[in-house]
Amino acid sequence: MARRPPPRCEAELRVRAEALAGHTLGEVADALGWSEVGAGLHAKGKIGELLERALGAAGGGAAAHDFPSLGVELKSVPVDDAGTPRESTYVCTLPLADVDCATWATSWVRAKLARVLWVPVLTPEHGAWAERRVGAPLLWSPTPAQEAVLRADFEAAVGLIGAGGIEDVTAHAGRWLQVRPKAPDGQARAVAYGPEGEPVATVPRGFYLRRRFTAAILRDPAALPGE
Repeated sequence: MARRPPPRCEAELRVRAEALAGHTLGEVADALGWSEVGAGLHAKGKIGELLERALGAAGGGAAAHDFPSLGVELKSVPVDDAGTPRESTYVCTLPLADVDCATWATSWVRAKLARVLWVPVLTPEHGAWAERRVGAPLLWSPTPAQEAVLRADFEAAVGLIGAGGIEDVTAHAGRWLQVRPKAPDGQARAVAYGPEGEPVATVPRGFYLRRRFTAAILRDPAALPGE
């Protein structure tokens, strides 16, 4: 499948994203020459890959933005008819082994959220993937007030983990930014440390944005949703 060249500036990226709005994923796939529509886009993450190619993203990864030269991250968000996200949004992995050294200012989660291109995708509960429709994009950066809450959530989580409480961190914690297991098959293991500094084998964790926060900023980029 073809991939467009990277956009040269945010303005070009915005134009590309706005051009996709209103089109179905089937139409986007056809335009890019995706020839295996019956299998390729059923797997989770393939819709993101399709949008990456359509917008000229480099693909991102553990230590790179989707648009490296722009410092912009791409997040596709499945939404219902009311525009409400259907799930929380994955941001990045949580480096358990180095959590003692983690600071908000230098964290990858902060870098990933510094500039985000949100692309909602209307996803009916039982609709075929090809009929899912791309919504209006949003280029967003957190306001100082939003970043203060995200930072507090981050520091509370890494503080508890750094004190040996990895198994005490649950998805219930965090106003907008939560920590959840990140292991597709449930078998993967990472190393954290217990209360006495002993190594503990545990499920890898990742940072996720809660649905209520993503839903709010898609409606108002400066939103400060409550509990």
